[in-house]
Amino acid sequence: MDTPIVNKVANSGIITLNLEDHFPEKEIIIFDIKDYLFKELILKEKDFRTALKEYDWESIQNKILLIDCSTDAIIPVWAYMLVGGYAAPFAAEIFQGTHSEYLKTHYSKAVEQLDIEDYKNQRIVIKGCSNKPVPPSAYTDLTNKLQPIVRSIMYGEPCSTVPIYKRKPIKA
Repeated sequence: MDTPIVNKVANSGIITLNLEDHFPEKEIIIFDIKDYLFKELILKEKDFRTALKEYDWESIQNKILLIDCSTDAIIPVWAYMLVGGYAAPFAAEIFQGTHSEYLKTHYSKAVEQLDIEDYKNQRIVIKGCSNKPVPPSAYTDLTNKLQPIVRSIMYGEPCSTVPIYKRKPIKA
């Protein structure tokens, strides 16, 4: 007997959401202030200002610039501001903080702006495996946003999911 193979997952009506689809499209560049410190400890204002004037700011054209200091030095707030001021005409986006802090903020904004009207009363799978770094907070934010309107939320792949939420039926 030649019985056709039926894709039950495709026919289930389950909608898969992939947070990886919201990963930043532009290249991310890190400006590490540590590289401009005297002995990686002390910021000398005059030397720092000179280094910023000589920096190739065109190299960050249309990229996301993260301004951080990877060493345990005390960096005055104005130093971050100064880098941001030089970068502003070139960078597509400027963020002060680490790569993981940036991604957390980026995904929080992406989830906040997500139009969820099409997911009303639907069964949703939030895709679990990704090739790009998606912070755990993004999954929590998305769950919190969807829960009031969807029928159910699952995590993983449509063929193998972990149930997260299921709306209780209304008792008559």
